[in-house]
Amino acid sequence: MLRAMASTDGDLSRRVARMVMIGFDGVDAVPPDAKALIDAGVFGAILFKRNVGTPEQTAALCRHLKEIAGRPFVLAVDQEGGRVARLRDGPFTAIPPMRDIGATGDEALAERTGRLLAHEISAVGFDWDFAPVLDVDTNPQNPVIGDRSFGRTPELVARMGVALARGLEAGGVASCAKHFPGHGDTSQDSHLELPSLPHDMERLRAVELPPFGAFAKAGLSAVMTAHVIFQALDPEVPATMSAKVLKLLREELGFGGVLVSDDLEMKAIADHFGIGEAAVRGTLGGVDLFLVCHQAGRQNEAIEAIVKAVVDGRIPRSRIDEANARLDALERRFAHPPADRLAQLGTPEHQLLARGILAGAQGADPTERWRKA
Repeated sequence: MLRAMASTDGDLSRRVARMVMIGFDGVDAVPPDAKALIDAGVFGAILFKRNVGTPEQTAALCRHLKEIAGRPFVLAVDQEGGRVARLRDGPFTAIPPMRDIGATGDEALAERTGRLLAHEISAVGFDWDFAPVLDVDTNPQNPVIGDRSFGRTPELVARMGVALARGLEAGGVASCAKHFPGHGDTSQDSHLELPSLPHDMERLRAVELPPFGAFAKAGLSAVMTAHVIFQALDPEVPATMSAKVLKLLREELGFGGVLVSDDLEMKAIADHFGIGEAAVRGTLGGVDLFLVCHQAGRQNEAIEAIVKAVVDGRIPRSRIDEANARLDALERRFAHPPADRLAQLGTPEHQLLARGILAGAQGADPTERWRKA
C-alpha cells in the first residue's frame, strides 16, 4: 500500500495514482508490487520487449492485467514501425521506418499504416500506441530520432503524422504524438543525458512546433513531452517539468487532450532532478499522466510526491481533477475489456492491408483492390 494513503484521504491518493502508468518485468506473470499499484488505482501499464513473448503469451498477459484491475485499464505499447516495434514475431507486420512512409508523401498510405497498427496491437489487447513521432529530422547526428521521423520538413511530418494518428484512432486505438516540443535536432539521447537546444522562438515556430500544432488542430488524443531543455522557453528545466513550455502547447497550439510524460526514470530526469520533484513540477505545468516504466519504488515515489504537494498546498486539487477528467475521456473512448481477438490476425483482409502498405512504402503502385482495403 502506498505510504501516502496513511497520511491523507484515500480518494486523493487514488486520483493521484490514476495519473501514473507503470511498467514491470515479466512475460507470464504480474509481479506483486505491480499488482499492488494496480489495486492502488494506476491508470494502466506500458509493455516493452521484456514483456513480449509469443502473440498468445502477450494476449494472455494483456487479458490478465485487465482482469486483475477489474475496471477499465489502459494498456500501451511503443509500436512505431522500423526499429521501435515491440511486437515482431508471428503474424505481426514488419512496418518500415517512418522515414520510408514519409518519403512516399502519401497521406492515405500513412493513414492505412495507422489502421494496420491499430488492428494488430488491439488484437492482443492494447488500447494505446505511443506513436507517431512528430519530431522533424533536422540533425543527421541525432542518436535517438533519425529514421523514426517522417522526414526533414515540418510540413511533411505534420501531414503524414496526423494521417497516421487518424488511422490509429479510426481503428480504435489512441495515438500519442511525441516528443513535444521537438527532439529532432538534439545530438544527445535523453535516455542517457539531458539535452539542451538553443533555438530561438522564430526557429521553434517555423520547424519544431508546426507538426504538434497540426496534431492539436486535428483533435487527436495525446501528446508526449520531451526531456529536453529549450533555452528560449525555459533554460532551467526540461519540457516535461516546465509550465512555460507546456502552456505553449495548451494555449498557443490549442491542445486539449491528454499530456503524458516520457519515462521519468530516463537519466535526463532521474539523474538531474529526481522522480518526485519532476512529477510535482510536471503536474503543476500541466502533465496529466506520468510514465514510470521500471521500478515500483520510483512509481510509488511519484505518487507520494504529488499527494504530499496537494496536501501541502503546492498543487491545487483542481489540477488533479483536471488531469483525471482528461484521462476519463481517453479511457471511455479507447479502453477495451479483456478479450481474445488473435483470430483477426492473419486473415486475408489483414494480409492484403499489410501487403499494400509494404508495397506502397517500396514505391509500388497499389492495386485498385488495395485502395479499397
